[in-house]
Amino acid sequence: MAVCRATGSITHHRFPDLCGFLRRGDLLVVNDTKVIRGRLRARKDTGASVEIFLLARRDGGEGRSETWEALARPSRRLREGMTFSVGKDLHVTLLSRETGRWVVRLTADDSVSAALERAGEVPLPPYIRRSSCGPPDSCDAQRYQTVYAVHPGSVAAPTAGLHFDGEMLDEIRGLGADVATITLAVGYGTFSPIRTKEVESYRIHAEPYRLSPGAAAAVAATRERGGRVIAVGTTSVRVLETCAREDGRVNPSEGMTRHFIYPGYRFRAVDALVTNFHLPRSSLLALVMAFAGVERIREAYRCAVEHGYRFFSYGDAMFIR
Repeated sequence: MAVCRATGSITHHRFPDLCGFLRRGDLLVVNDTKVIRGRLRARKDTGASVEIFLLARRDGGEGRSETWEALARPSRRLREGMTFSVGKDLHVTLLSRETGRWVVRLTADDSVSAALERAGEVPLPPYIRRSSCGPPDSCDAQRYQTVYAVHPGSVAAPTAGLHFDGEMLDEIRGLGADVATITLAVGYGTFSPIRTKEVESYRIHAEPYRLSPGAAAAVAATRERGGRVIAVGTTSVRVLETCAREDGRVNPSEGMTRHFIYPGYRFRAVDALVTNFHLPRSSLLALVMAFAGVERIREAYRCAVEHGYRFFSYGDAMFIR
């Protein structure tokens, strides 16, 4: 773990050393979203294989039938109305095509969520390769999930949270710091690069979020006692800043957020940040540069390369304070 200080200095530590940088009265805010088993290996009646990648649920309820936005391949051979089987009791019907994506209906004998747990696979980022001859998700089903994941809905993990285990969270609480949870369902757009010439012109993907009254109260209590609000991951930052007030507190709310944070942004709710090392030209990197400064982050990344840090989802982290 790299620690970037306000003075500009960068030091190197093991991740458990983070506890030594926390203070009594601080608040860690984590994203308790859960990654769904949204990668489906389906079969046509002919026996031909089709891969479905679930992106976001279109309807609000859970049950035996749900409507989702999805990717499907091989796309050239797919037509509206086609139905595929996934395992024994999950079926996927292609309803309509919208700008390269499909609207699909999932149906199951009992419930779609239960069928996905049985037949689906963890949707790893495209840069993580697994052997096609081995079990597709033998280790990733546990590793690609935070220990505090509760609310299903994400197609990617809030990766800064993957570094924490229950023992470390207990140690943090024992130090007199607190932990609050928010929820943001991470969408496939998190992997999309910024393609506009000017970063200000980029339109970020929308994602559902929730900040509860309890989490808002925890932020307010932290402000009153002079502690720091420390966001674990860029998703926690986006929720906090979506709900932020001018006084550094936050309003409880839920809905969809397109809050795009890039250099020049004035942070109101977040005082420090735990984050992984991100892909170039990503909205995640733009947010981190906005928080710490462009040149400071460039230097941190140069330093990380020099010291052999691992990047991206299963990579190392830095603490910016």
